[in-house]
Amino acid sequence: MAEQTHVLFVEDDDVIREATQLALERDGFVVTAMPDGLSGLEAFRADRPDIALLDVMVPGLDGVSLCRRIRDESTVPVIMLSARADSIDVVLGLEAGADDYVTKPFDGAVLVARIRAVLRRFGHASGPRGASEPARSAAGGGVLSFGDGELEIDTEGMEVRRGGAQVALTPTEMRLLLEFSAAPGTVLSRDRLLERVWDYGWGGDTRVVDVHVQRLRTKIGQDRIETVRGFGYKLKA
Repeated sequence: MAEQTHVLFVEDDDVIREATQLALERDGFVVTAMPDGLSGLEAFRADRPDIALLDVMVPGLDGVSLCRRIRDESTVPVIMLSARADSIDVVLGLEAGADDYVTKPFDGAVLVARIRAVLRRFGHASGPRGASEPARSAAGGGVLSFGDGELEIDTEGMEVRRGGAQVALTPTEMRLLLEFSAAPGTVLSRDRLLERVWDYGWGGDTRVVDVHVQRLRTKIGQDRIETVRGFGYKLKA
């Protein structure tokens, strides 16, 4: 039997928390459900789950702050849950290091699909009903160099250096950079990046792409990824 995936779920609404926990457990996940951010942080440190689902508005330590605390300690995938699709909370959560978000109210099947998609990107098993899929490297083996060696990407060791110093990237940021580095100078649309990096088989919110591109820029250089208005982004060779 495949190893079960451990989910940390932080949600203060008792009905949503209990119903979602039951739904996830029916799909084969092991769930630790907590009602507030502080207990969620304690559970994260104690259990080291495979993925975290964090509601934005929880007491004690809000979901965005909890995401930052988790990201300071781990690259574990994080999905934020927000009650409003147009809320600034969505962007704040992504900027804090979340890999994706789901809008409430959500369908249980949709949530499970998004969890599995994130876990596939990170190379985790996704419960006994889903087989894990190795992370897809967009680039071939070896070390790629850009900007006269200012930026180096080791596609086998999964390491990035800028000016000789190692750059810490989350797995999602690394996958995004690999997509760009596989086709330097080529404009990649947001829809293509959603499909290739986030494993979306359907239309998604392009803010996920935009925020991650911004975060990547702060780490590898603001001018390294160019915006092509109306089309997408490209990596400067």
